[in-house]
Amino acid sequence: MTAGKRAVAVLISGRGSNLRALIAAAAADDYPARIALVLSNKPEAEGLEIARAAGIATLVIESRGKARAEFDTEMDAALKARGIELICLAGFMRLLTTEFVQAWYGRMINIHPSLLPAFKGTDVHARVVASGVRFTGCSVHFVSPEMDEGPIIAQAVVPVPPDATADNVAEAVLEQEHTLYPQALRLLAEGRLVIEGQRVRIRP
Repeated sequence: MTAGKRAVAVLISGRGSNLRALIAAAAADDYPARIALVLSNKPEAEGLEIARAAGIATLVIESRGKARAEFDTEMDAALKARGIELICLAGFMRLLTTEFVQAWYGRMINIHPSLLPAFKGTDVHARVVASGVRFTGCSVHFVSPEMDEGPIIAQAVVPVPPDATADNVAEAVLEQEHTLYPQALRLLAEGRLVIEGQRVRIRP
């Protein structure tokens, strides 16, 4: 069913844990998206090897020493040249320019390891444990110019027991991420997501 599948680029900077889950989901005949490209801003990113092992095209555009606008312009051109329709950020540790985000708005999603709008940014799990909250989780959202602020597509909840550590919370959240992200990409590729202000409506 490859002919009808939407072409997706996964942007990574590191190990590619969520990338592996997306590749596995996209292998199903009835999945509406295909991972057409894995792009990294770091040549040493482990996720590039995961992509190559799966026979997926890879591209490295190094961000070191480049202004954000220069890097984003180069990346935008590369994605368009390869016919990319949708973008998944999966551990892509690079802030994107407003111009790039606006150009791909509604077609670019990210996964964040908390129940947004709580615990935006980095060092999430340590902050979760320190805060004493009883629940955390993960969120898939559309990417907007403001970090971790875009309309939320889907969330999964993870309990935080009293003896939790940042490491075991991270492990539990990651397990949920690997299920939630492919589900959200499916909805996007099927054209079932409608952005209404800061809310996302899911068509039947």
